[in-house]
Amino acid sequence: MELNPNINRTIAVMSGKGGVGKSSVSALLTVEMARRGLKVGIMDADITGPSVPTMFGIVHIRPLVSEAGIFPVETEKYKIQVISINLLLERPDQPVIWRGPLLSKAIQDFWNEVLWANLDFLILDMPPGTGDVPLTVLQSMPLDGTVIVSSPQDLAFMIVKKAIHMVQQLQKPVLGLVENMSYIQCPKCQEIIYPFGQPKGKDISTQLQIPFLGELPIDPVLSEYCDAGKIEEYENPEVKKIVDKLLVGFS
Repeated sequence: MELNPNINRTIAVMSGKGGVGKSSVSALLTVEMARRGLKVGIMDADITGPSVPTMFGIVHIRPLVSEAGIFPVETEKYKIQVISINLLLERPDQPVIWRGPLLSKAIQDFWNEVLWANLDFLILDMPPGTGDVPLTVLQSMPLDGTVIVSSPQDLAFMIVKKAIHMVQQLQKPVLGLVENMSYIQCPKCQEIIYPFGQPKGKDISTQLQIPFLGELPIDPVLSEYCDAGKIEEYENPEVKKIVDKLLVGFS
């Protein structure tokens, strides 16, 4: 795929492992960038398990289509540009039962046919694993880098390492690792609890010689905001620190 003159920087958020909160991390990074005045878009590249429209409260809005292409849907608060297969289906719960070639074609169309408007950053919310869609993105798209998401369990890190090695083998930059679900803070006594064991993100990053971007907690408030389609209203100081580190690399 050729460079898109309307997109300045493209970042893929990957995991390799499902269930680590990759989509919420993708959305949080996008919102924080938009909050700083950057023009940002998010591509829901998880074609068979799309969740981005629900988090932004736009699941029932349909993109406008013209002869020139498809206009992304804009979110209400920060005018984030969004494209997702769920915005094109008749029902949000309609399954996408496609084989690999069709999934890859959808990603190519999202890049080539969507009329992105002068974005500073396009964030790609990737599906788990190292299959057709990640391969299409890493081989074909002009990526500026990848953000890797994991949780503290050893099993999660074992699988996430596969994604990191895939990115490195395909010679794309790893911008850093985010350890999600790292801890939970008691709302009454403020005690920090580690439900999945002690954080390991810093050590893993050191072992793999990649930057460590930070730790994010399990936050019931975030879950409530995502379910209600109000993720643009959620703020967390740890997300701000992660975006600070990301943007330094592009300054």
